[in-house]
Amino acid sequence: MALVLTEEQGMLRDSVNAFLSERAPVSHLRKLRDSRDAVGFDRRLWRQFAEQGYSAALVPEAHGGLGLGVVEAGIIGEALGRTLAPSPFLSTAVLAARALARCGSQAQRERLLPAIAAAEVVIALAIDESSKHRPAAIATRAERDGSGFRLDGAKTFVLDGHVADHLIVAARTSERGITLFLVDPRAAGVHIERTLMADAHNAARVRFDAVRVEAQAVLGSVDGAGAVLDEVLDLGRVVVAAQLLGVADAVFELTLAYLKERKQFDRYIGEFQALQHRAAELYIDIELTRAAVLAALQAMDQDPLNAALAVAQAKAHACSSANRAVQEGVQMHGGMGMTDEFDIGLYMKRARTLQELLGDAGFHAERVATMNGY
Repeated sequence: MALVLTEEQGMLRDSVNAFLSERAPVSHLRKLRDSRDAVGFDRRLWRQFAEQGYSAALVPEAHGGLGLGVVEAGIIGEALGRTLAPSPFLSTAVLAARALARCGSQAQRERLLPAIAAAEVVIALAIDESSKHRPAAIATRAERDGSGFRLDGAKTFVLDGHVADHLIVAARTSERGITLFLVDPRAAGVHIERTLMADAHNAARVRFDAVRVEAQAVLGSVDGAGAVLDEVLDLGRVVVAAQLLGVADAVFELTLAYLKERKQFDRYIGEFQALQHRAAELYIDIELTRAAVLAALQAMDQDPLNAALAVAQAKAHACSSANRAVQEGVQMHGGMGMTDEFDIGLYMKRARTLQELLGDAGFHAERVATMNGY
């Protein structure tokens, strides 16, 4: 498949970039950060996001969504990366929407998917339990308790968990079985602590102490969430890779603009050949990552159960490219690049957070090696 966007996808890209550039530029993030906003994102903007149809991208048409593909979700994610706009798009409109669409009961889908499309709820996926992404090492347990289950354990790095209306919790229900549960964050025994990440975005630590959930809270089948969870996580990973691509793109544009306006020894620093070479190499690196990310997005649309290799390659490339972009950008800005006055530092922090989210470059390089038989 050609690694280019269709005409309709190009129109979506232009639309979401224009919307976020006008409504949620980097100054929007600064305002939320500096005011220590308790929510961490603008609910009014989130509703406007829904009015444009962006939050409904992955919600099936039968449940009030647009029924678009993963490529379209990646386009929206890339635009969010370019402006650093705080949004529950990833947690709710990507991870939760796909989990509910794939294994939610009819009642769960009818109740929650239209609400996601309309930006009426925030739903957070609770998966990780340590400082590193290790989905195979889930220790949170769900034990049978009468007609329902009792949850015990702790989760960390739960995106938007402190304002979530619902939690989708991955818990071990047997030695090898994982089950997804829809949990009310206000239930007895649920303890939530907001944790501001380095980029001023939202996450939470969540602890479950003998939390009672009914049988109808199960998403899919007991012990049967493994394949669904793999697909949901790979979807999230490739959208995060798209966000990293947006970060790298924006940093490159900021750096080029600075090279054209900053003078040293009566010459624009962009005239220095050494900096031109570094900028050219960075541009090539970003374009290679763009191809890898689009290939992974397309693979997730065509055959999500067999897209893991493409996704791992894209996430590893995107982590490395974004890291290189922010490092080069800060260095080419000189000492000013380390000050809060320049936006480049905010992109550096967002890149660092996104690199860790759902697996860093090392995690995915290891996946690539394993899938290739090493």
